[in-house]
Formats: sequence, C-alpha cells, structure tokens
Amino acid sequence: MTTEIDILLIGHMTVDLVPGGRMLGGTVSYAAPAYTAFGHRVGIVTSAAGDEPLLNQLRSHAEVFVVPSEQSLTYENVYSESGRQQYVRATASPLALSDVPKAWTSAPYVHLGPLAAEINPRELARGFPNATVMLTLQGMMRRWDDGGLVKFQPSFDEDALRQIDIVVYSEEDVQRFPQLTDELRQICKHLIVTKGRRGGAYYFAGRAMHYDSIAVKPRDLTGAGDVFAASLLGSLAVVSGNVANAVRLAGKLAAYSVTRVGLSSAPTAAEISLELKNLNED
Repeated sequence: MTTEIDILLIGHMTVDLVPGGRMLGGTVSYAAPAYTAFGHRVGIVTSAAGDEPLLNQLRSHAEVFVVPSEQSLTYENVYSESGRQQYVRATASPLALSDVPKAWTSAPYVHLGPLAAEINPRELARGFPNATVMLTLQGMMRRWDDGGLVKFQPSFDEDALRQIDIVVYSEEDVQRFPQLTDELRQICKHLIVTKGRRGGAYYFAGRAMHYDSIAVKPRDLTGAGDVFAASLLGSLAVVSGNVANAVRLAGKLAAYSVTRVGLSSAPTAAEISLELKNLNED
C-alpha cells in the first residue's frame, strides 16, 4: 500500500560496479536523502531485478515502487591514461506514467531523473499538470554501442522541454556541444547549467544569472549534481517558489555534498538552516 508523498522521483536506480563489489547509485539514490533532509515525504518509481539487494538501501530513504525487470541498470567506469570511459553492463525496464501508483499522481513536486533514457519525457511532462516538474536532462542524452560504451548524443524533445518547469544539467556533460545551452535557453522555462566549483548559470525569460558555490576541499564529487537538483526542487516550498533563490541555495548545499563520500552527501539540517539564513540576509 502506497502512502501520501509530496516529492515523486522517477528514474532508474543503478548498480555501480566498483573494485570489490557493487554499490548503489543513480539520481534517485542521491536525490532521495536530500529531499528527506528538507522534510519531504518521498516516493520513488524505479526498475530493478526482483532480487536486487541494493533496493533495501534505497528504501531506507523513501517508499519505493519497483517495476519488475530481469536485471538492474548497471554501470562500470573504466580508467586509463586517456581518461574515464563509462560502460552500460545491463539495463532495466523502461518507466511509464502507468507505472506510477495512483496515490502518487497528485504529488506537488515531480523529479524526472533518468539515467539511460528510460522515460518518455513528453508523456510524463503531461502526466502531472498540477505539479512543478523538474528534469535532470543528461540521462536522456546517453547512448551506448554494442560493447556498452556510453557516448553523449545531444538530442531532445523540444515539445516535452517546453512543458517541463525546470531543466538541469552539467556543463561537463555537454562540453563537446557548447551550442546546446544557447538552444535550450530559448526553449526551457527555467534552465540551470551547473559548473562545479565555479557555481553555474540560471536562464529564465531571456535573462541569465550566475550563482556561486562555496570553496571546500572535495572528497568525492559523485552525486553533487543530483544533490544540487534535489536541493533546488526541495527548497522551493521554503523560498516561496522563488526559483532564483532556490538555485542560490542549491549551489551552496551541493558544495557541502562533495566533502562527504557516496550517499552520505545529502545536506544536513544545520547546513540547510545556515544557508537559508545567509540567503535571507543577502
């Protein structure tokens, strides 16, 4: 039985192959703890193998509805002198609007967090007409060859993006296609491009705003973009829906996240309180 939620996350959890074993990853896995730090009740729609043990870890942060699959989405990073190459080793089932439990369709905030183009953004954008919908875009632009090698493909559904309220991606993901941002800023209602320690850019109504990060000593950069996105959407209720202020706050909280390792990167209550105070004093 599903319970009432106020944040709905849709996307694949991932199995990340690391030296010595398997580790939980993916946007939904990093975003859920960040949402709960803001006091939200979180529901996740994902897909994984029925006997996937990492689901138990995911369920510690949210209620999880699992679309059955023979395998879980599995990634492996291979490092060499020429840099990192990412491989898809297994895929899970696609996710559709019909997979969302009826009790969750009225959630006021929806985060689409695909990792392997597993959703139809047009269908889902239209499926929540009364919600604020955010898409973390990079997972929709990943393709892989027969050997599983992941490559970036700058394709998107313009009609779907016009219907989505907030679109977020990393500058690093589109570095080979810098013109993409100029195209998307003409389409998206609210477009945010993250730039790591340099903060990022927020585009809205033909205008551009730079936001800052915080100087920290990083330990693990994994999941910082997911923490940023979740902090943005998760804070809207406490900043009276002001997206610019939510972006400023998220930039600071994402910086804290890289000082911790793995799924412990979610902001703390103290960090949220401090940066909200700083935001109100600016």
